Amino acid sequence: MATPTQINRGGQISGNVLFYNKPEPLSPELHKSMGVNRLDGPFGFARTGHAVPLTVTEFSIACLTFPIIFVGEDKTPLAIMGLNADQNMFLRDDGLFDPGIYVPAYIRRYPFVFANDDAAKQSILCIDRSAEFIVEGGDLPFFNPDGSPSEYTQNCIEFCNNYEVERQKTLAFIQMLKELDLFEVKRAFHTPINPDGTAGEPQQIAEYFGISEEKLNALPHDKLAELRDNGALQQIYAHIISLFGWDRLVALQIYKLSEAAAREAGQAV
Repeated sequence: MATPTQINRGGQISGNVLFYNKPEPLSPELHKSMGVNRLDGPFGFARTGHAVPLTVTEFSIACLTFPIIFVGEDKTPLAIMGLNADQNMFLRDDGLFDPGIYVPAYIRRYPFVFANDDAAKQSILCIDRSAEFIVEGGDLPFFNPDGSPSEYTQNCIEFCNNYEVERQKTLAFIQMLKELDLFEVKRAFHTPINPDGTAGEPQQIAEYFGISEEKLNALPHDKLAELRDNGALQQIYAHIISLFGWDRLVALQIYKLSEAAAREAGQAV
């Protein structure tokens, strides 16, 4: 799992965050002449993102695309976008997602991210200096000629601020689920088909934390009503519904493997 990005007392960036290989505090001194180039396929950086952080308010739409699971002691919610490590199955070779695929806000905020400044006790906006589309004289400059943040940067700051608000809501949601003891270990399986058409031995493809329907249904009626009224019940059911997405991932994996095999056969001929 990624760890939070922080700025230590020496001004250095520490921590490991998915996709961000070289985070730097954004400043007019370092980046006044730099900006972002528009790309036809801007999401190539997410090619290795098979499991991407998700905020709770994204559950309702994300559940239509992929499984939503919880991992680790913190029960971090993740959108599962591939069955193999470092392989996002929804991202095309041209750096665009397949049509109709929901793109998590975590991906959409890139290359910006907030880092915690230990000394100043505040969050500092950073960019991933390793992003291929950050260049000198980019189409969308970070700063105006007078050194003030450009409209593009201001919009990105607003997006990151909103993301941070949603992240805090997610932490509160997870804490509530913990207090209600609704988590349980879940496993996803795939049953392959043998050449003779019979079902093979089930194969486990994932183990994770999920919300127990049994525990949920056993809650007192007043607690269920509370979850309904504060919107949490909708997100809980979105997570539960999303788990049917494991079958979609398996089918997509099989299709991609057969497609790759067909290409190799064609090249061999």
